[in-house]
Amino acid sequence: MSVVGSGQVSGKPDVLRVSFGVDHLAPDVAAAVARVGEQTDRVIAALRGQGVEESQLGTSAVNVYQDYKEPDAAALYRASHVITVQTKDLTGFGTLLNAAVDAVGNSLSLHGLQFDVEDKSELLTRARELAFQQAKEKAGHLAALAGFSLGSVTAISESRGDFPIHAQPASLSTGGAYDSALNLTPGDHVVMVALQVQFAWA
Repeated sequence: MSVVGSGQVSGKPDVLRVSFGVDHLAPDVAAAVARVGEQTDRVIAALRGQGVEESQLGTSAVNVYQDYKEPDAAALYRASHVITVQTKDLTGFGTLLNAAVDAVGNSLSLHGLQFDVEDKSELLTRARELAFQQAKEKAGHLAALAGFSLGSVTAISESRGDFPIHAQPASLSTGGAYDSALNLTPGDHVVMVALQVQFAWA
């Protein structure tokens, strides 16, 4: 007999990841790449000026491609670079955003903002326990309905996922600089484990 049990556990986020992008459009690839390189250096320097360590910064994407317009228009090329910042300061988003905007202005884009739990091992253990308990209860009930006794476990397979819930996006000002005290609400982070458990008949 094969049954599926699921367990879901939530925890408070302790990590904020923010992805900033810079891009530039130019008549040739070399100019686009060079300009984006300069802008990236300025953003990194601005973030470092806010106390961000080198180990907290990383490139998550680099792109160079032809920007297609009207058929008869001159070819233009777009280069872009996405930098991801990971920080334990869950309230520091506004400050980082201001620094990046000050560095490159309208060339800046925000590619993502994610709250996460850095070490999910305890959450996974609890979710796994709940999933197995549910599977065992299901199997016992089904065995009783069929007039059999439940035997030992013969196989287990696991799938898992994790995702934030109740996360409130930042409300960005339409004025010049963004409010450094932007009130972000991380919400809970959910870890879910599903177990497919096979039991023998006793």
